[in-house]
Amino acid sequence: MWLDPNTPMTPRISTKILQKKLLNWYGDEKREMPWRNNRDPYRILVSEFMLQQTQVKTVIPYFKRWIKSFPTLQKLAQARESTVLKHWEGLGYYSRAQNLRKAAQKIQQDYSGKVPESMNEIMKLPGVGRYTAGAVLSIAFGQKVPVLDGNVKRVLSRLFLLKENGGTRKSENILWETMQHLLPETGAGNFNQAFMELGATVCLPKNPLCLLCPLKRNCQAQKSGKQNLYPPPKQAAPSTKISVSAGVLFRRNKIYIQKRKTGGLMGGLWEFPGGKFKPGESPEQCLHREIKEELGVTIQIDEKLMTVKHSYTRFRVTLHVFLCRVRSGRVSPTQCEEWSWVKTEELDRYPFPAANVKIIKSLTTRRGACVQ
Repeated sequence: MWLDPNTPMTPRISTKILQKKLLNWYGDEKREMPWRNNRDPYRILVSEFMLQQTQVKTVIPYFKRWIKSFPTLQKLAQARESTVLKHWEGLGYYSRAQNLRKAAQKIQQDYSGKVPESMNEIMKLPGVGRYTAGAVLSIAFGQKVPVLDGNVKRVLSRLFLLKENGGTRKSENILWETMQHLLPETGAGNFNQAFMELGATVCLPKNPLCLLCPLKRNCQAQKSGKQNLYPPPKQAAPSTKISVSAGVLFRRNKIYIQKRKTGGLMGGLWEFPGGKFKPGESPEQCLHREIKEELGVTIQIDEKLMTVKHSYTRFRVTLHVFLCRVRSGRVSPTQCEEWSWVKTEELDRYPFPAANVKIIKSLTTRRGACVQ
């Protein structure tokens, strides 16, 4: 079989030669990763959920802690959501953790505790899309199913001079079809991983290491010197700036925290009360209003603790954090799922969004200094 940049079948690159070159390279150069030690479908499912929009070096320590706490699918299915979210704290996109737990529960209930082996069934699991399904089916079960992540898209685009970046459904389908034609009859799991590995370590977004590439003699972009033009860039989504005030509300050496409602943004995570600025408000005015609306009390602001800047996918948050206490009224939360007064040293038992974790670290350091 032969492949061409514009159609799946032309006399440009022999797929058997390409497969052999790439698999030989992967056998020699692949990185050691804890989920590559065996083909346990559960471990591969966990790793693929974690690797969605997250770099390998970030995932590895999280994966190790996760497997230590939830060594089996059954353990995960039985775990409390708060425990699962705490293990995920700092990875972001917390719906992945919630969906992974729900997937484990569904597998226990509907598939006798075994990860389903068909595309139709595995796609029924919460949080499992075509990419995750392909990774699990090919790596764990050896099925001839492609994967398509950002690394694979980049390699395909350069290899065949494909003007595709996956930005539209048509573009995405062309890339899926191209990858499908490249797959060997056996060993699709290693081939998929080799493609992803090549994109992650050699065929980099900027300044690719072409001299180290096992496919350099076959790559159309390298031959024409157009590596940095492929794939064509996607239109960047605009990033919204948001200013927020949050209050660390003290009462008799305890701090008020509340749990965000399930189903919303970062649902199930705990936070300090507060909210977004309204036009013309100062950080202090915002906090007074938000606490009154959320908790039904008026507060006294003692001092500003810190300013935290944190970037999410589509917005950038500047968080103004104040130490405060109740001046009048009784705390009556109306916009959260749960709430509690906890000691500073107990805060690390609860899962918080990444920006709030920075606040907790500051509070813990501050308390340690006061104790000394």
